[in-house]
Amino acid sequence: MSKTKLTVNNNGSLKVDGDFEIVDKDGNVYNLQGREIVSICRCGLSANKPFCDGSHKGHFEHEAVAFALPPKKV
Repeated sequence: MSKTKLTVNNNGSLKVDGDFEIVDKDGNVYNLQGREIVSICRCGLSANKPFCDGSHKGHFEHEAVAFALPPKKV
């Protein structure tokens, strides 16, 4: 089983790659038709939400640079 990788793209989507499933708020599984890579909308402009359709181009800005979160609260 491959490790799932989530990539935050500059000015765009979240790319999900690996072994995963995507479910809606009720736990229903989206039929991904065998895809092992999908892009999830971050801008809210996609007509195909939750999936990216490229509508963000020129309308969404975010430079994806990794950083450390603060320690977990216990």
